[in-house]
Amino acid sequence: MHKDVSEILFSEQDLANRVREIGANITADYAEAAGETGIVVVSILRGGAVFACDLIRQIDLPLEVDFMAVSSYGNETKSSGVVRILKDLSTDIQGRHVIIAEDIIDSGLTLRYLMENLLSRKPASLTVAALLRKNTAVQADIDCRYVGFECPDEFIVGYGLDYAEHYRNLPYIGVLKPEIYQ
Repeated sequence: MHKDVSEILFSEQDLANRVREIGANITADYAEAAGETGIVVVSILRGGAVFACDLIRQIDLPLEVDFMAVSSYGNETKSSGVVRILKDLSTDIQGRHVIIAEDIIDSGLTLRYLMENLLSRKPASLTVAALLRKNTAVQADIDCRYVGFECPDEFIVGYGLDYAEHYRNLPYIGVLKPEIYQ
């Protein structure tokens, strides 16, 4: 375990098993709807990239992958509330089944903004596959069809999640010691 992590919440094996289950559920749910054009999995950079890469390998359907980068945190520990699209989709999603692969739903404000933006592009359907959903007192109402794990309201890192661009490469998800970010 990394010296800056106080505890491991989800091991490398826990993550692999749950991502496999989510991929199997998506495969079953979209088997008929995917058709020849398949689905579009939208990875939210940077944190969601690790989850999205593992997830698409578990989906046994034709699919396309695209990426968006949005920012509401910067190097802070709390969302600023202002969402900026830093990198937009390259794919036209009109009439396509779109699944957003998100690393974590914290306040949900950024994801809600992103969903509204993507819905304006008229996809056939839009759903969310989130690896983690934080148990927070205040969270935007988001219908998240696929959730990997519920997690405590702690500052967590690993498996793509970072603090100031560090710890993304940890193979597990752990709680960052408060003295590191305070």
